[in-house]
Amino acid sequence: MDIKRNYKYLLSDLSSLKGIGIKTANLLKRKKINSIFDLLWKLPKSYTDRSLSSKIKDLKIDETQTITIIPLKYSFPRIRNLPNRVSCKDETGEIDCVFFNSYEGYIKKILPIGKEVTISGKIKFFRNKYQLTNPKYISEDSSLIKQKHNSYSLTEGISEKVYNKIILQIMNNLPKIDEWHSRDILKKFDYISWNNSIKELHRPENIGKFKENFYQRLAFDEIFSTFLVNSEIRKKIKKIKKTKKIFNSKKQIEIISKLDFILTNDQKKTLNEINKDLCSDKKMFRLLQGDVGSGKTIVSLISSFNTINSGFQVAVMAPTEILARQHFLLAKKIFPKEIYIELLSGKSTYKDKKNISEKLRNKKIDIIFGTHALFQKKIEFKKLGLIVIDEQHKFGVNQRKKLSDKAGKDCDVLLMTATPIPRTLTMTIYGDMDLSIIREKPNIRKPVKTYSKPESKIDDIIKFVKKEIMLGNQIFWVCPLIEESKKIDHTSAVKKFEYLKNIFPKQVYLLHGKTTVDEKEIILNKFLKNDFKILVSTTIIEVGIDFPNANVIVIENANKFGLSQLHQLRGRVGRGNKESSCILMFKSNLSDNAKKRINILKETNDGFKISEEDMKLRGFGDILGFKQSGIKSYRLADPIHNHNLFILAEKEIKRIEKENENISRFKPLIKLYDRADIINDIA
Repeated sequence: MDIKRNYKYLLSDLSSLKGIGIKTANLLKRKKINSIFDLLWKLPKSYTDRSLSSKIKDLKIDETQTITIIPLKYSFPRIRNLPNRVSCKDETGEIDCVFFNSYEGYIKKILPIGKEVTISGKIKFFRNKYQLTNPKYISEDSSLIKQKHNSYSLTEGISEKVYNKIILQIMNNLPKIDEWHSRDILKKFDYISWNNSIKELHRPENIGKFKENFYQRLAFDEIFSTFLVNSEIRKKIKKIKKTKKIFNSKKQIEIISKLDFILTNDQKKTLNEINKDLCSDKKMFRLLQGDVGSGKTIVSLISSFNTINSGFQVAVMAPTEILARQHFLLAKKIFPKEIYIELLSGKSTYKDKKNISEKLRNKKIDIIFGTHALFQKKIEFKKLGLIVIDEQHKFGVNQRKKLSDKAGKDCDVLLMTATPIPRTLTMTIYGDMDLSIIREKPNIRKPVKTYSKPESKIDDIIKFVKKEIMLGNQIFWVCPLIEESKKIDHTSAVKKFEYLKNIFPKQVYLLHGKTTVDEKEIILNKFLKNDFKILVSTTIIEVGIDFPNANVIVIENANKFGLSQLHQLRGRVGRGNKESSCILMFKSNLSDNAKKRINILKETNDGFKISEEDMKLRGFGDILGFKQSGIKSYRLADPIHNHNLFILAEKEIKRIEKENENISRFKPLIKLYDRADIINDIA
């Protein structure tokens, strides 16, 4: 069997296996098990040891035991609902095998009179006699029974016995695949092959042995396959030759000198990295990652300004209209008047949209701001040189690749996110991109002081809020739910709105998930204009929007939120030059984890440090809902426990890139790990 056929067997449909019909295949597909390869990662959670055989006289009631017996007599009563019974014996005693809803023919086939049969199941005692009810493990071949049988988290409608038979069939036919790793890498895992690693993974005695070489090797394969694909995407993008952007650095100095603040060292470093990409003949595909309030937007606007001065157009896309408008107004403020700036919004009239579209085609607009509507087919640019996308963590690898392709060869791509995430996650999620990080925050940003208060101290919080309102400040008040829930003891946004409205008449508005997009825009704009003082909200407050006058955020049931989410919420205040406060409210009897989260928030404002701690406490999939954002979900690898494997994979990828190594030997690896749809033309 050649290599291609080897991995093709693993990717073949479930129906190619004996014992899997249409019904069973559909049951498995509901659990996202579509191929033989998928079945390999359905790991046993425990096992039942049927290898030791007992005599009837030594049986223990309510325990699963294995015995070899001889059927003596059938009893098939004609009265409905009475069970069928087979009297059996060994040299030490007697036992009844009892069957409900089983046909006589089937029973006679599996328990033939006078033949020695090995049987295993849970032992019961009824009317002074041992009894086995509906035993599933029965065979004249004792070797099929006397072994350790894995227990799985089963799909409804598939028995443990059927599942074990399927897995055993796969293990017996598991193909030997030519090794794809170098000897230096294999040495790290004691030279164990992929084939043997899979077999070891499914041995009952290896359940939970995450540090063993077989497990580590397979976890590394997962990580490495992702990094390899990301590397290929990077190389493909870098191969695209583009027109270099040439701009006058003096103009950049002029625009920076007019800002009412000084750029941080991180901002300067990042700007230099982007400028270097813009002036290169290789296409930029870069992620700008920064903590909340670190000043990513100004860096992207200066980069846009340089692109415009090179004779190109720029498109800046934000997730919401209010954020797009905020960027538009900032550009209006800092850009020279000769640069033509436009905003395309959902509220733009048909006439305005048509006019904007025409101007873009004729290069009469230099930079345009908007939401995803900017990339509709009807919108055409004369000479698009840079796309900036703000808050893009919902863009998966496929979407980013398509965006880069659609942008055209002369168009650079800059994506931004205010979601600090741990390095291992960054390597996984954004490994297809070059990375710039802004950790340092501008001096004008004062650290948000964080306090924790029990619910019983609500009167103290109200006093504090009254004082802040008298000083002319505004307050965010965040609640987890919209309506009261009987199941979960959280305070609802609606109830809190009613409560606060009585204390602060005409000063409180409510914003939640059921608020329409138009209503939301109106409420947020009113808050921005300081038309009211308290905004009661669920967690839908937009990332990145500046409300300079809001300097207090109260978060109810803070113990129910993850660290990263609390940090993102806290980032809604402290956007101006005022002292800002975050008050974390909690109920009594906090768990140890909840106490840790609250203490970490009180100790630091560093989003990167917070995200590392959050991942340790909750796991990588739950950080800011990345599990729901289309990112790769590992079957074995874990960014916390396998941090060393991530570093090893990164090192190996850099070696392969540096030596310009042919990666054709990795084709089976990429095909198996479901990434071939992104790069499908490996030699």
